[in-house]
Amino acid sequence: MDPRAHPLSSPVVVALAAALVTGAPGDAATPPPRNEARVAVSTTGPTTAYDPMIFGGFIEHFGRQVYGGFFEPGSPLADEAGFRLDVIEAIRALKVPVVRWPGGCFVDSYHWRLGVGPVRQAYDDDRWGVREPNTFGTHEFIELCRRLGAEPYICQNSLADVEEMADWVAYCNDTEGPLAELRGAHGHPDPFDVAFWSVGNEKTGKGYVDKVRETAVAMKRVDPDIQVACSGAHGPSAYVDPYLFEAAGPHLDLLSIHEYWVPNFQEHRTPDYLACMMLSEKPDAHLAAVVESLRASGTRGRIRIAFDEWNLRSWHHPGFTGHHPREVDHRDPAIAELIAARDRSLDPSLYTMADALFCASFLNACLRHAEDVAMANIACLVNQTGPLHVHPGGIVRRTHYHALAMYANLLESRVAGVTIESDRLVHGDSSVAVVDAVATVDGTGDRWAVALVNRHPSEPVRCTLVMGGAPVEGTFEATILAGDSPDAYNDVADPDRVAPRRVEVTAERGVVELPPHSLLVLDLPGDE
Repeated sequence: MDPRAHPLSSPVVVALAAALVTGAPGDAATPPPRNEARVAVSTTGPTTAYDPMIFGGFIEHFGRQVYGGFFEPGSPLADEAGFRLDVIEAIRALKVPVVRWPGGCFVDSYHWRLGVGPVRQAYDDDRWGVREPNTFGTHEFIELCRRLGAEPYICQNSLADVEEMADWVAYCNDTEGPLAELRGAHGHPDPFDVAFWSVGNEKTGKGYVDKVRETAVAMKRVDPDIQVACSGAHGPSAYVDPYLFEAAGPHLDLLSIHEYWVPNFQEHRTPDYLACMMLSEKPDAHLAAVVESLRASGTRGRIRIAFDEWNLRSWHHPGFTGHHPREVDHRDPAIAELIAARDRSLDPSLYTMADALFCASFLNACLRHAEDVAMANIACLVNQTGPLHVHPGGIVRRTHYHALAMYANLLESRVAGVTIESDRLVHGDSSVAVVDAVATVDGTGDRWAVALVNRHPSEPVRCTLVMGGAPVEGTFEATILAGDSPDAYNDVADPDRVAPRRVEVTAERGVVELPPHSLLVLDLPGDE
């Protein structure tokens, strides 16, 4: 759903628009605010083109991401090929440019040949403890990407042998030879031209790095034009083993990093809004640390970052960490309980304005590091912790869906320099800036889009916006995302409780009042 398409006539919009119109500083009619910020945008300094791949997504064979998500043969909402058309349409609105698949941890037991051709081989997955039917394989994934207008990004099973991994590249990209012929026999004579490949998921150690080197060489021997990634850092530590750069660096194009700042893997955590906001500056620090590793290794500028799994919250999956027997007895009540526990991640009340504003903060961090970040993939795109909840009767756009849509649809193509001076939002022993911001401009300098985030749960912020040394003056179009509460969420019963609205914003002497727990994207003209 294009955020620009929302009408200006709803009572909620009128109220928000009124809240955004402010008087001059010191106006007697306006009580002095408790929170202030100053955002100064450079209009003459250098700008950096960012890669739209930062708006990418990730899907894994876990929960209802694939089956019951994108792919649901027999559903009245699916086409004859089994693809949910409502889901495709909703994700297309996010302009997702790249999708990573099939894992994630799932890939550790995935063998691509079992999921191609007319006869598919089902198996018990080692990591997630589910029966994988393999009805959604390479061909279906490529078809999904084509429907989304996205580049496919395939993550390899690094526990398989090198030949198997190189053969998958050949099956997808060769124009002739036995694997191209096999692909043709399966109905696709033309190559899939998969450009992005990763050797494994969340692996470390000398043995893994040596295999990365060997595999990258073998895969690029098949197709020299592909881009190869491997695991660099996952979890709260942004440390990257220098041996990776030394041994495999010459053959790599991308460094894969992962982090979920609320780790729900075993314990299901439900931090409140303020606790989540205290995490919102961590993506910036994480990226800065990885960039330093690239710089120290001498690979910065040649190897770029693929933050190909990220989200505020990880999904919940107690048990099934790859250490259980391959055969899983789904009739065992203990097994059934562990599998059912995963659905706690589907609780709609989890995904509040905290998720939306964290997503905005994460994307701001990627934009500030545009020189080094080539890709980012929210984990996951649908269901579990994803921005789109899919159920048998339709879809629900969660709060962070709208934040992602605003960034993908409303920003301009280049990032400008911004200086932020902001009061701090304090919670316990932690604090973050109340306001976060990023400024983007088109290639001609004629159009600007400035994203402003007010993290405060209950108070507005008087934000002074300065462009090129001069306070902004006038009335401008804008898109705002806010809720009636910081804990507001969307669900089946009320799918549009939180949704973006088009408003008009008046700035006097540069002052714009940002409503509590809000994301505002302001459209501004360039110098005339």
